[in-house]
Order: sequence, then structure tokens, then C-alpha cells
Amino acid sequence: MASHVRIGIAGLGTVGAGVLKIIKAHGDLLEARSGAHLVVTAVSGRDRTKDRGVSLDGVKWYDDARDLADDPDVDIVLELIGGSNGVARELCEKSLAKGKPVVTANKALLAEHGNALARLAEENNAPLAYEAAVAGGIPIIKALREGLAGNAISRVYGILNGTCNYILTEMEETGGEFAAILKDAQDLGYAEADPSFDIDGVDAAHKLAILSSVAYGTPVDFSNIYIEGIREVSAADIASAREFGYRIRLLGVARRTEKGIEQRVHPCMVRRDTTIAHVNGVFNAVVVDGDFVSETSYVGRGAGEGPTASAVVADIIDIAQGRHTPTFGIPVARMTPIPTVPIAEHIGCYYVRLTVHDKPGVIADVSAVFRDENISIESLLQRGRASGEAVSVILVTHEAKEDALVRALGKIENFTHSVAKPRMIRIASL
Repeated sequence: MASHVRIGIAGLGTVGAGVLKIIKAHGDLLEARSGAHLVVTAVSGRDRTKDRGVSLDGVKWYDDARDLADDPDVDIVLELIGGSNGVARELCEKSLAKGKPVVTANKALLAEHGNALARLAEENNAPLAYEAAVAGGIPIIKALREGLAGNAISRVYGILNGTCNYILTEMEETGGEFAAILKDAQDLGYAEADPSFDIDGVDAAHKLAILSSVAYGTPVDFSNIYIEGIREVSAADIASAREFGYRIRLLGVARRTEKGIEQRVHPCMVRRDTTIAHVNGVFNAVVVDGDFVSETSYVGRGAGEGPTASAVVADIIDIAQGRHTPTFGIPVARMTPIPTVPIAEHIGCYYVRLTVHDKPGVIADVSAVFRDENISIESLLQRGRASGEAVSVILVTHEAKEDALVRALGKIENFTHSVAKPRMIRIASL
């Protein structure tokens, strides 16, 4: 083991600055834990003059982050730039090709190019570590890949995006509508100016793709994940969930079935007595079901300077100590493609909100459509009485196949007395 481990950091935003602060604050502790003195020798960022709250005196600066791969005074490259392509991808490829270990927090890069990068890492005996890419400060990658290695995983699911969880929590606590709460989240810095990746479920899907690969020993398969965000969740849905004993959370779910793997991200109604229902605000949570450990749960901050930088530094220590495992738990050559079960095959219970004219026979027509699709209604509520005016009808179904429910809602939408597109939220069986 080298007495010094020299680190190059590409990207000096929130996470990169956090790594610098941890190394400065805990130098002696990190040396005791890693067996080597950790020193940052080179960095690359957008603005050399920006005050990041930590000194860069004596540290080499590169305008082009890709040059870190060529620096003989850099032993480990940290890719903290972000983005699935461009400089971030090129830096990782170049570093691994030269046999340099890479630590990244880039879930988009791994979700879209993880298989190729894992192969490159193996070919050059260079670790590719990414604990920070999923759930921030929660060590879920190590838990899945190493701590639960003796288990066959049946299901892994969780709250994988803090922005969405904050918005849904605030909607529940304040009664506010989605657009207003999103604006508040942006003002507080919990949501980006363009929040699409978060609120449309893409960020959570990137993370789910990585978790699925580690859990099931299968190549990363982001392209086949069903993705649905939270834009359409309304205050009325939040209130109805409460009345039925549920809370709404955006979940990423990977589940092994006889037909293959379900991989889906979408809003869910979860029972109020479950652990996941009580994970609020910007926190993340991951639950893993293993055949020998049963259910294990992991909760913590999923983003931010401290939690994410903490995960990056943990990967640096692993590399410094010579701990080196295949990127996704098993060698690329032994990863087995597993069919993806389409969302149309999903079987579960559903919450449905209809907006219809309050006229005689409407409920009978709705019931007939559900009957024809072999869908049983567990409960039904009509909100308000205003003859001839629009009212909300809330249904909860027994277990049904999703394609049957979609057909039923399509028929109901075409009713002359339908006022708006029917709204459906899946009820999670946890």
C-alpha cells in the first residue's frame, strides 16, 4: 500500500468542495482508516477564482478535466462533473484505460454506460466505485453488493429522489398544489431551475437501474424501466390517500418474478403504517428483501454536500486499502440478461379518481366498464352532490392487471359525462 494516495478531482461544485473539506477536516482519521495519507494534488473546475470555502493552494489546476487522467501525480480520479456523456464520460474512459481507479457520483453515466465502463475497468484492473451515485450518504451499494452477498434478492425498492419526496411531503402537510410547492422547493434550493429530471422520475430511474444490476447480477438496463413522475399528483389525491389510510410517495421498484424483473418508477400509495411512509422531506430510503435476511431498511440524506461527499471519501478509502470488487458485484462476463416485465403485466390494487357529471346512471356505467374488464371495486366515494355539475368519484380496486385497468379508464374517458382524463395511482403492496 502506498504511503500517499494522490487524488485528482474533476468538478468543484457542491460535492467536489465537500470532498476537499472532509479530507482537510479528517486527515488523521482518514489516514488511520485507509493506511495512507490522502492528498489532493490536482483539480479541474469551471471557475478558478470562485471561493469554495477551502484552500486550493499548492494544488494543480486543469482547465480540461480529461488531463487528470494523464497526470502522473494523480493515483485516483474523482469524476464529479455529472452528465451521461461529454467530458465526464471521456474522463472516466480515459482514466480506466490507463489503469487509474475512478470514483464517481454520476448515476446518469452509470445507468446509460455502466456496462461498458465496468468492462473497461475489468480489462485494466482499475476499480470503478460509485457509492455516491445512489442515495447519497446511504451506503446501499456496499450493502447490496457485499453485506447481502449471501442472499438472493427478491425485491429492492425505495424513495430515491429527495426533491420529489420533499414536494409530496409538503403537499400533504400544507394542502398545497404541486406547482406552488415546486416553486417553494426551487426557492429553497431543493429543486433545480429545470426540475424535469427529478419530478419526471428520470433521476430515480437512473438509480434504480444501478440497484437492479447489483441486486440481480444483470447488465444495467435503464432503457426498459417504466418511468412516471409526480407532475399529475394533486392535492385532491393527497387528501384521498389520507382518507384511505395511505401516503403518496414516488418509489423506484425492482422485483424479481417468474417472468423476469419488474423495473418501474412511479407515484405509489403506501400504507401509513409502513416504514417508507414515514420517510419525509429530502430524505431517501431503500428497502431490500433477501431470502435469508428478510427485509432490511436504509434511511438517510440522499443528496447534498456532506452526505454525497462522505460516500465519495468512503470509496477512496476502499481503493487505498486495496479493496476491489467487480463494479456491479460480479464480473461482466458472468452478468446474465434477464427479461423485463412490461408495466402492462403488473398486477396490483389501484386508486382511481374520475371527474364526471353528476347524473343518474353514471356510477352504473362506470361499474359496468370495470365489470367487463374483470376488475373488482373495493370501495367507492363520490365527493359532493351537484346535479348536472362535475364531481369527483374515487375508486379503490382489488388486485387487477394493469392493461385491463388502462382499457377501462380509456373507455370511461370517452363517456359523454366524463369531464377530465381519469387519474390512476398504483397502491404499493409492501
